[in-house]
Amino acid sequence: MNKIEMMEITSQRMLAPRIYELTLKGEMVQQMDEPGQFLNLLVPRADLLLRRPISINHIDKAEGTCRIIYRVEGDGTAAFAQMQAGEKLNVMGPLGKGFSYSQLNTGDVAYIIGGGIGIPPLYELSKQLVAKGIKPIHFLGYASNEVKYYEEEFRALGETHIATDDGSYGVHGHVGYLFEHASAPADAVFSCGSNGLLRAVENEFLGKVEHVQLSLEARMACGMGACYACVNKLRDDETGLKSVKVCDEGPVFPAGKVVL
Repeated sequence: MNKIEMMEITSQRMLAPRIYELTLKGEMVQQMDEPGQFLNLLVPRADLLLRRPISINHIDKAEGTCRIIYRVEGDGTAAFAQMQAGEKLNVMGPLGKGFSYSQLNTGDVAYIIGGGIGIPPLYELSKQLVAKGIKPIHFLGYASNEVKYYEEEFRALGETHIATDDGSYGVHGHVGYLFEHASAPADAVFSCGSNGLLRAVENEFLGKVEHVQLSLEARMACGMGACYACVNKLRDDETGLKSVKVCDEGPVFPAGKVVL
């Protein structure tokens, strides 16, 4: 059940230019189970009414903390970046349907594919896969070396390949150039990022790998499915009238389900 809680900020640090990692503490953490879910944060400014949806990057139930990673894009996220340890944030969550890996078995291989600010929720997913004995292979794409983050954290969990758009680190180009470097074929594929990235993943793996799941990015208002601000059309609907809401029916969908 979703709830609203004033969660305490225990730490905040800059990971790269305009990219921040923020740690929150509160009872809500005990409800966080599915990697890929998100929190809807109220900006601490009276003139900014809409909450900001940010995916959960890390869950620590023993400590009662979770982490989010966000990029400063506008006034709302800029306000978050000014907050310090000890302050509190009005948080709604956990929201949405996350990644599912119950169909996988010990020893299976999972490709973890992310780009830019779509990478954060894949870290908690990879942690949970490792705990189940599943081998993650990470394919991560960044605009440049300057905005690269969490490389060491992913390498600590498993094999990791990195590409940058400008060639300043790793392979020069988009994430798709990395697949040929994998040490083993995939039993499942999980991806989060821009629609362009998700389309590339879908084109590469749909019909070739049985389990392919995509986490969509979308602008949201309520975050609970009431306002219909974040809809995507269904691919197999010939009428073009049916849609799904990213916030509560997603953000994670099977590849091939929605029009990207």
